[in-house]
Amino acid sequence: MSDVDHLHELLGLPAVDFRSGTDDGSRPDADAAAWRVFVEPYEDEDRTWEQEFTAFLDEVDPAGVRALIIGQWGESYEERSSYPIGLVIAAAERLTSLEAVFVGDLTMEEAEISWIEQSDVTALLTAFPALVELGVRGGSELVFPATKHERLRSLTIETGGLPAHVVRGVLDSELPALERLDLWLGVSAYGGDTGVLALEPLLSGTRFPALHHLGLRNSEMENEIAAAVASAPLVARLRTLDLSCGTLGDEGAAALLEGQPLTHLDVLDLHHHFLTEPMERRVMEALEPHGVRVDLSERCTPWGDRGAAGRYVTVSE
Repeated sequence: MSDVDHLHELLGLPAVDFRSGTDDGSRPDADAAAWRVFVEPYEDEDRTWEQEFTAFLDEVDPAGVRALIIGQWGESYEERSSYPIGLVIAAAERLTSLEAVFVGDLTMEEAEISWIEQSDVTALLTAFPALVELGVRGGSELVFPATKHERLRSLTIETGGLPAHVVRGVLDSELPALERLDLWLGVSAYGGDTGVLALEPLLSGTRFPALHHLGLRNSEMENEIAAAVASAPLVARLRTLDLSCGTLGDEGAAALLEGQPLTHLDVLDLHHHFLTEPMERRVMEALEPHGVRVDLSERCTPWGDRGAAGRYVTVSE
């Protein structure tokens, strides 16, 4: 199951598709858009991502580009993202204002999320010390060795199955400015072998001193995660907690309510869940009077008559 859209924005800038040779004078300024560079494998058979990116650097002032979205780079389930990443890094001396990069902005029609062949995305952090936002879609072949970056404020990794070694690399990294962390943990059938124990260094509150938004989303273990979060020291300094898009049921919601107070949160996002109506009311009555915005949209029904075993995440294959 995979249902993700193209990005609508990055770094707060609207996403704009770049197509070479099509400027009619209506293109935004280089610094006014998040530029999506891509090729269509069946429509652009004689056009490579390298050619399109070269045209981008020629037609849009690279020194003004603040946000870059790496879209389809060919047969992305055969060629790893090191191909477009390498080309972006090679242009680092021209992309002097780059603050945000997203790697793998593909929809289900272009490639299932589990088919997107990623690589070592930390190479971008090394090449661009001014980067404040990094996003990745796809967990296959994804590598994230422990790294150090002084300015990164937002890290998002969207997968249908997030390998534990990637989580270890993220949590072993020195990211003192990191404010937002979103991890789509996925399911074991697609490589998601990150258990709750692997999250302990994060939940202990000893990592990432500036963190105020945490997303542990799209997990088949959402109830176990909720139970761990309920007593996690980190939660006391969060403003936003996102446990959406997974298999959260009444047991996980009850653990949240019975744990430490969550009334300091601005937002608790639980959309796409398996809570009963009475539990929904309990959550709302416990938090909304304190000003917490609770998202309980998309109540789901388990497949078949399998009960909890029939629960599903939003994105897997």
